[in-house]
Amino acid sequence: MTVLRPESDAIGSAAKHFGINLTASDREEFAGLVDGALGSYDEVDELYAAITPTAPDREHRTPAESDNQFGGWYVTTNITSSEPVDDRLAGMRVAIKDNVAVAGVPMMNGSRTLEGFIPSRDATVVTRLLDSGAEIAGKSVCEDLCFSGSSFTSASGTVRNPWDPTREAGGSSGGSGALVANGDVDIAIGGDQGGSIRIPAAFCGVVGHKPTFGLVPYTGAFPIERTIDHVGPITRTVADAALMLSVIAGTDGNDPRQPADVTAHDYTHGLDAGVEGLRIGIVTEGFGHDASQPQVDAAIRAAAHRLTEAGAVVDEVSIPWHRHAFHVWNVIATDGAAYQMLDGNGYGLNADGLYDPEQMAYFAGRRIEHADALADTVKLVALCGHHGVTTLGASSYGKARNLVPTARAAYDTALDSFDVLVMPTLPYTATQLPEPGIDRATYLTKALGMIANTAPMDVTGHPALSVPAGLVDGLPVGMMIIGKHFDDATVLRVGHTFEQLQGGFPTPDAARGHAVLASR
Repeated sequence: MTVLRPESDAIGSAAKHFGINLTASDREEFAGLVDGALGSYDEVDELYAAITPTAPDREHRTPAESDNQFGGWYVTTNITSSEPVDDRLAGMRVAIKDNVAVAGVPMMNGSRTLEGFIPSRDATVVTRLLDSGAEIAGKSVCEDLCFSGSSFTSASGTVRNPWDPTREAGGSSGGSGALVANGDVDIAIGGDQGGSIRIPAAFCGVVGHKPTFGLVPYTGAFPIERTIDHVGPITRTVADAALMLSVIAGTDGNDPRQPADVTAHDYTHGLDAGVEGLRIGIVTEGFGHDASQPQVDAAIRAAAHRLTEAGAVVDEVSIPWHRHAFHVWNVIATDGAAYQMLDGNGYGLNADGLYDPEQMAYFAGRRIEHADALADTVKLVALCGHHGVTTLGASSYGKARNLVPTARAAYDTALDSFDVLVMPTLPYTATQLPEPGIDRATYLTKALGMIANTAPMDVTGHPALSVPAGLVDGLPVGMMIIGKHFDDATVLRVGHTFEQLQGGFPTPDAARGHAVLASR
């Protein structure tokens, strides 16, 4: 097959982009030279066609409104493996966030720019879930290109909170959070670049674990920025999060985010060991943000001190860099997403690993055609990030990357004295969904105003677990537990101990007058 060749005018446009001055005869001559160079592109197309997988024929359905009470489903399925490797997740129904590929099933990533795309490969986490006996029950709605912490920017519609359907479910994995909270599925996959596993977990009163960066392969998930991409579990209980992590963790050889020696562990082992003698550090700077509700701050301090009942030592610790780390993340997420997710058509270049060329080509055409339909959160990233990359020469991105070791060391220093750190996952409870026609500044604040505590962990890579810590005015609040790199086991153990002290976590049924404790 033959790839598209540029005309003389296209050569001129390319030259202008790079500041090269060409005469008309120069353009004609280079057009011929480029035509010859593109012969290798033709050859690669033929070679790749020989190894391209064919998407399997998998049934999927658009859910009826009556079966999609809170808008969490994008499509539903009943996919299982005919030959599972083990039965660790046998009988468990799982929702897959719709930025994660399930072969043969539509993938929209919350955006008109990807609507209609059908992946031909399962993401690694999907393969591992099926191999462990899980049933893929469907794709859960996510925010437009996953760039929102609320749940109203998806092109397929708003996701509502099962505790109060007039309120946000959180994002960008809002569908996963709502489906787990409502009991529609047992477990779900979420993605996290600024808090998008932990935010819906906190707002919906479920468990969300952002693993250590690189512990779980991101292969087959639509990227935002390679240095902050994470996928992980959203579940009803910490035990289920630990079990799910045991299944999906470990290197797959296809993700450059992963150290080569990353191995999977049984994270359920030792969950019941308790916290006797562990030191718990309450991070002062995680409280008292401008947006913080005092009741939320008080609930998290009280929750942390409950761990003393199980023998833990709880004390305050100051990490001034926690307030700086958000700004480091913001530059990396903005410039990096504009460069990789938008101009790089999701995957970008210059990295090893398994790409999805079909997705890249599909998105490349539609992201221009449907650019006006993008959420304002994505438009803000595009405009600010383009300025950062072009006018500023991406120098701010370089500075931010050079500050990451300092930010990471600030938490590591605190973790030299404490086994885990805790703070509110979010500064406030789920807010009312916006009315149509709100002004742009309010729209953006509602979409992004809750990430001050969650985003730093994406840039530093520390594992972070959100567990329900109680209710404020009838709505869930989450406590975030942060640990050392690749010590996810201790983070989960502390969360599990707290869950046992609480006697389990309430479900949204509690908001309707009869508390039901989550258990399997």
